[in-house]
Amino acid sequence: MKLRYALIPAMAGRAFAGPVRRADAAGSVIAQMFQWSWDSVAQECSDFLGPAGYAYVQVSPAQEHPQGEEWSAEYQVVSYNLTSKHGDRAQYANMISTCHEAGVKVIADTLFNHMSGPYSGTAVGGSTFAPYDYPAVPFTTSDFHHCNNGHDDQIEDNSNATEVRFCELDTLSDLATESDYVRGKLAAYANDLLSLGIDGLRLDAAKHMQPADIANILSRLTSSVYITQEVASIQSDAVKPTEYVDNGAVQVFDYVGWFKDAFTDDSKGIWILHELDQQGWVESDRANVFVTNHDTERNGAALTYSSTNNVYHNALVLSLAHPYGTPTVLSSYEFSEATDGAPSSGVGDCSNDSGWLCQHRQMAGMVGFRNHVGDAALTNWIAPSSQRIAFARGALGFVIINNANEEWSSEFSTGLPEGTYCDISQVNSASGIDSACTGVMQLVVDGSGNLNVTVPPRFSFAFHTGAVCTGSSCP
Repeated sequence: MKLRYALIPAMAGRAFAGPVRRADAAGSVIAQMFQWSWDSVAQECSDFLGPAGYAYVQVSPAQEHPQGEEWSAEYQVVSYNLTSKHGDRAQYANMISTCHEAGVKVIADTLFNHMSGPYSGTAVGGSTFAPYDYPAVPFTTSDFHHCNNGHDDQIEDNSNATEVRFCELDTLSDLATESDYVRGKLAAYANDLLSLGIDGLRLDAAKHMQPADIANILSRLTSSVYITQEVASIQSDAVKPTEYVDNGAVQVFDYVGWFKDAFTDDSKGIWILHELDQQGWVESDRANVFVTNHDTERNGAALTYSSTNNVYHNALVLSLAHPYGTPTVLSSYEFSEATDGAPSSGVGDCSNDSGWLCQHRQMAGMVGFRNHVGDAALTNWIAPSSQRIAFARGALGFVIINNANEEWSSEFSTGLPEGTYCDISQVNSASGIDSACTGVMQLVVDGSGNLNVTVPPRFSFAFHTGAVCTGSSCP
């Protein structure tokens, strides 16, 4: 989708309406396992996500879609049968129960806004479809918007809220979500997912639906779940993100642009990210944030795994260390073309040269950091230049980010108790590190809470009171 960035005024004093819930502040990291099969996600919940402390796993859409290897195929709906290229209904249910056993909740990526594009065929589960004709639901032409705007029903003017919500996005058949019949079918789809134990819903393309339509569908859910909405918009647009906060959390695309600018533009710098929750965006408990997701890593709007100077890793460290929002860590794969589907037919593989990037594993230490510091206040802020920052999370954790090309030698007032701490910013093991800080930097905080250290160029340190060196090899 086309993304733009600006500041969003906070909606003070608002509360969620309907059967939605906020993510737990002290254990709220989401892993987006993009294009992983259901069996692979189940295994990764047991092997890594649960032991590492991830609270949620966001999985790809589960409903039936057209055949095709492109990743975008599954974002086109043919029916609400739970058969996709990632597995069948039984495998999906097994994934949910396995993840729950590992202590990980599951968020389903869902599609309420549209069906498939303007072509006919047989879908992955055997259902037939044609433009505005989906017998397996069933939907017919009267269940869709036909905006008659002179542009083949396509959105042409993003400054026109009516077009954005009643015309077609990228030729996808736009559902008439104001229709009680359509609302009923979408609620039944969501409730079927909930009946299998789903703990949350990501609402794809929420910007292209009226907030009242979403609210009505959510009011029909049979249980309380975490809701996060993709509203790829800015407050000055005709469709405003703050219009959606009463329905649940909103994915903050401003955050993506700010992080890219901060880490790549010295005239802005990472110091501007001091208090993200005071930048005019949606309030922290309504914000679902990410450095990049599957769309923005393909359209140039974000930092990605291929960004230079270690900025992607450092940005993820900052995202997980800062208290604003509920962070999502994208776990994806290498691609040559933006349309490329996953390697190995979606069978996730974190071994070398598999094509899978497994960023969720690389950030395991920082997931532990966020879980440990919980909702502790951001204190002891230091920003001697635009590309160097450090801050504490109460007396529980401290992070230093040097996004400059030179070393940073300084004495840092951490506010932490005296001790020898393990740098967990580079830890990629679900089991963490031993009490001797084997394989990682040891950071010595003196009796006054001060740390003297030299931070390498384009590097980060992070440590907390839950990872203290107590072995015989400690200095």
